This record gives sequence, C-alpha cells and structure tokens, in this order.
Amino acid sequence: MAKVNVREKINKTKTKRPNFIYNILGWVWKCFVAKKYNAHYIFKTKISKKDGPFIMISNHASRMDYIYTGVPLLPNRMNFVAGYNEFFRSHLAGVFGILKVIPKRNFVPDNYTIREINRIIKNGGNIMIFPEGMSSIAGANQPIAIGTGKLLKHYKIPVYYAVIKGGYLTSPKYNLKDRLGRVEVVIDKLFTPEQLASLTPEQIEDQVNKAIYHDDFAWNKKEQNHYDIGTDGAEHMEDLLFWCPKCNAQHTMKGEGNKFYCTACGNGMTLTDTYDFVPLTENDVIPETQTEWFNKQREVIKEEVKNENFCLKEKVKLGNLPEVGYLKNQKTSEIVGEGEIVLDRTGLTYNGTRNGAPFNFHIDSLALPTYGMCTDMSRFYTFYNGEFMEFYPENNVVEKFFLATEEIHRLNGGKWQDFNFQK
Repeated sequence: MAKVNVREKINKTKTKRPNFIYNILGWVWKCFVAKKYNAHYIFKTKISKKDGPFIMISNHASRMDYIYTGVPLLPNRMNFVAGYNEFFRSHLAGVFGILKVIPKRNFVPDNYTIREINRIIKNGGNIMIFPEGMSSIAGANQPIAIGTGKLLKHYKIPVYYAVIKGGYLTSPKYNLKDRLGRVEVVIDKLFTPEQLASLTPEQIEDQVNKAIYHDDFAWNKKEQNHYDIGTDGAEHMEDLLFWCPKCNAQHTMKGEGNKFYCTACGNGMTLTDTYDFVPLTENDVIPETQTEWFNKQREVIKEEVKNENFCLKEKVKLGNLPEVGYLKNQKTSEIVGEGEIVLDRTGLTYNGTRNGAPFNFHIDSLALPTYGMCTDMSRFYTFYNGEFMEFYPENNVVEKFFLATEEIHRLNGGKWQDFNFQK
C-alpha cells in the first residue's frame, strides 16, 4: 500500500462539519476520560444547539484541553483548530479525521486555516480555537496570537470563552506523567456580534487576553486541591526553572524526587501535592509559586538581551516532517540533519546539514515572536518558509531560547508584546 502524502492530503481537504460520530466519541470521553480527570463545569451562560454558528476560545492549559472544552459543549459539534505538524503523527490521524480538525501553522500566517474556518462558518458550524497557539509552558497564559482580534471581528458571530483551571497542574509541560486532581472549566459569553462591530481588533485582543487569563498556581494557592504528584513531582522541573533566585546561577537547578535545589549554592525546596513550595532551610530564597519564579526568571533574561552583543549558541539535531507517511511511536519529526543554532539580537540562524547536504537559514526577530513545543521541554520548533523545523538541543537550554527569543522580538518592536493589563 502506498504511503499517504499528508501535505497533499491537507491541501486537497475541504473541511466538513463533524457528523454524529463526534457525539458518540464525545460521550465516551465524558463518561470515562473527563471523569478520570475529575473535570467539573461551571456555566455562567447557557449555550444551546440553536445558538450556532459561534466561536469558542479558551486558555490552553494542557494536552487534554480538547476534552475539557469539547465535552461540556455537547451536543454541539466543534471544528477544533490544531497545530499543522500534529496531523503527521499516526496516533492522531484517526481522531483528527473524525473530529474534522483544521490545521494551523502556529505563530505564522496560514491562509489555508482561514479558508477552512470560512467554509465551516458559512455552513453553519462552530469553531474551537486556543488562541495562545500552544499549551502553557509554565502554568499561566502567554499573550494570544496577533491577528486573533481581526479574525473574531471579521466573522461577526457570537464568541464564547472557557477558562480551564487545574489543567496544567494535572499535566505539567516539564513532566508528561499525569497528576490527577481537580479540573474546573468556567464557560461564559465574551462578545455579541454588535460588540465585535464596535471594537477595534486591538481592543478585542485586549479583552480576550484579560478574559481567558489564568494562573493555576495562584488559583491553587487558595483552593488547595491535592494532585497525585507521586514521589517524582519535581523531576525535570529544571527544564523550566533553570535560574537560582539566591545565587543567580543558571542551569544549576536540579529536581530529584519531590526536592528541587541549586547544585551551586544548595538553595532549594520541597514540592507538596498542592504545589506549594516548602524551603529546605530558613535561609533559602524561594518564590511563592512557580509562576512567580518563572516571571522573575524572565526578567533576568530580559536584562541579558538588552546587551547588543547578546548571543546564544547550541548544537542541535534538525527534525523535519516526513515527505510521505506518518510519524510513528509518538515522534514529532524525523531527524534529517545536525548543526548549530545561533540566537542574537537579529534573530535565529541555523547552520548545518539537511539530508546530507549543507543547509542554513535565518529568521528575523520581528518574524519570530516565539516557538512551538510539541510534547515536553526537550525540543522546540518553528516554521521557515512554511516548512516545519524542529530543534533537538544537546543541552538543557530550550526554555532560555524561548525567553530570549520572545524578549528580543519585543525589544526590537515586534507586534507580539506582553500583556498590557494588570494581572
């Protein structure tokens, strides 16, 4: 049997609305998966099947968000928008086909996506979007993608929103092991067609950012829900939090069991099953929450990139999507080369090989607001001329590349700026 050319298949697909199988699958997820993850739903407004077409937007807390948002909207059927590269993974191909998911190249313009959203809305369907473009790395939101406001204003149909609480605590980005606890999903109406007509795209984006913003750690500091972190809850936390708030060293943090400490100065804490941080000694300097730690770390990198000579270099393997066939065994790309990535104030450069031949490219900082992350924090990706480029670094530097790239983009006047509302 000839292997499928996924690119050609996507380009030829005219997306339809999901059929009744969507509802059957949805009810299975409701009875078994949502129940397992202890998901609870709070409706501040009711959504009837007669209310379509509409757009639903949500914060993107974890890899389980399609269940957290799809289940409570049943019997409404939604066309979800998901990362283009995910369509090349064999274990997702079947369910994406059933759900009629629309592909999107994250953080770059994609006319195909707009075309297919148009098609669904014109046919009376509903669209589900996670406008951050990627599930949360640190447990709180990143700003939504530029262009979201323009898209919502264009369609002039009702917009609802969901805020997922506890999703990241159940499925943190730095450790793929599920930690069952409690998830709450709050659903409300955000815009009427009349409100969209009266607002600018920028005003719409400001209101979306404010409506869906959520910090799982600040929330659970009050709620004190317990999560099954097991005996290895802090392992791989150094992938996310690489800076020591006591001695200011970088890449010296280490997670062992539920203990997290600096190998340079000993500063550390123990992680509890409510995600509280308990300092190892009274002399340790530990932020109140993971979000606070992460934000302080960002400020450190923000100062670093102000130096005109700032430069990060890392040896990497290069991954691309296959020409034919699907990626198997949970892979996110095929290794096709190796080389070095260099990040400086001008942007990102790759110098190396691909398929046995020399290969290099440069992406200007203004066109590179951030990266994507398919699974855990071992690798990251971007698109160059519409082609998926995934980097597998030798060292534990992924999060520093993220923070530095984002702050260089902002420093140089890029459009994807930080929130302009008080969190």
